[in-house]
Amino acid sequence: MENDIGGNPAPLNATSKAFQPCYIGKDLKTGYRVVIGAMCHIGRSVEIGDDTRIQGSTYISDCTKIESNVFIGPNATILNDKYPPSGNKDKWAPVTIRRNAVVGGGATILPGVIIGENAVLGAGSVLTTSIPDGEVWKGNPAIFHMHRQEYEERRN
Repeated sequence: MENDIGGNPAPLNATSKAFQPCYIGKDLKTGYRVVIGAMCHIGRSVEIGDDTRIQGSTYISDCTKIESNVFIGPNATILNDKYPPSGNKDKWAPVTIRRNAVVGGGATILPGVIIGENAVLGAGSVLTTSIPDGEVWKGNPAIFHMHRQEYEERRN
């Protein structure tokens, strides 16, 4: 695992781990029991809450906020630059993913979006607008599909 502060190991706490190879940007803040899969890019100033799992080959842009108990599937992409490549942080709109949310593999999340608490974004979806708490969205562009309660009933 490398980071942008001289190639030293990233400052993860004793209960968290990142599989190699992995890029971890400076000023990462992680909670406890965080797992980051191999081949991930975690940008600068990212926050990741307790019990969050990020599967391999995921791209998380600078300043993203991920709350606790979030699952992010493989190859998900979280963007922050509304006018790439702006090179101007004033044009960035970081993404927030609330507690207990699920992001399916291969999903793309556009800048400034909020994924609500207990919300689900389906695999391969492109999210262009925020998802309210407890809703399941899918598609390109992603739209409402069902409520989380129905999703859990089908899953179990």
